[in-house]
Amino acid sequence: MPTAASPEPPYRQIAAEIRSGIAAGDLRPGDRVPSVRQIARRWGVAVATANRVMAVLRDEGLVETRVGAGTVVSSGDEAREAPVAVRAPRRAARSARPGLLPPPLTAARIRRTAVAVADREGLESVTMRRIAAELGVGPMSLYRHVATKEALVAQMVEEVVGPNDLPDPGPEGWRAKLELMARLQWRLARRHLWLARAVSFTRPLLVPSLAAHTEWALRALDGLGLSPRTRFHEALTLHAIVTTAALSMADEIEAEQESGVTLDRWRQARREQTAALLDGGRFPLLAAVPEDAVADLDGRFEYALARHLDGVAVMLGEAPR
Repeated sequence: MPTAASPEPPYRQIAAEIRSGIAAGDLRPGDRVPSVRQIARRWGVAVATANRVMAVLRDEGLVETRVGAGTVVSSGDEAREAPVAVRAPRRAARSARPGLLPPPLTAARIRRTAVAVADREGLESVTMRRIAAELGVGPMSLYRHVATKEALVAQMVEEVVGPNDLPDPGPEGWRAKLELMARLQWRLARRHLWLARAVSFTRPLLVPSLAAHTEWALRALDGLGLSPRTRFHEALTLHAIVTTAALSMADEIEAEQESGVTLDRWRQARREQTAALLDGGRFPLLAAVPEDAVADLDGRFEYALARHLDGVAVMLGEAPR
């Protein structure tokens, strides 16, 4: 415990600095506050420490997360008016209302809360302490239902990727089946931007839903004369196409949330630099590329999927589309 001779831990010092900025009016309701990554970079601390800063500010009711805007100063009256010394965490206050009992803590509530946090703020914000704060319980309470963060992430993936998402037997033909699976995974990755970062190719999460997707892809290629190794490589390569596009999309959305600058505004601000690079005739083919081609992640995904499956068709002795 800190004493008069020992400073408070870094996360409390940083939280106090941001809190002072809010109290002084430097940050007004609705203004964006530094993101977890920005806190880590600006104050030179670990991401885990930055997450604790956010947890303190959120529990004091000073900040809130808004979809598409990131973390901003709360607009609630209690966040602006209540003295810091008497401010209580809003979740704890709600759970302490007479006559109201909090819902029981279950594995389902934990994983759904973790998914909601990851959807809003990214996988880095999912810590046992943060999820416990969201649920209004002590961190140790979570360990009765989930042993580690790795186990929690596995449960999150199982929550959003259903083992029965893919039809049985599915459309006719190997190509239609693989297209269906890839597009389903793309939709899931777009809906849950953290998903691509949760899945590893070398240390896979051992969850039934992911195994079901891989088995479905292997079954789509069964009976075509391909070896088990080749079928497995194909299933992983198809997923890699989805993951690559999903990571690009996640990076762009995170950049927009952290900077407040959309891709269109970012490109407009760099028109002069772009013109200086491309208008001199040194890169004529690059200069001829339509402007919207860079931002068209859906189009690039569909192109990569089609050309890859064309290659598989050639390998099978079929004509590409």
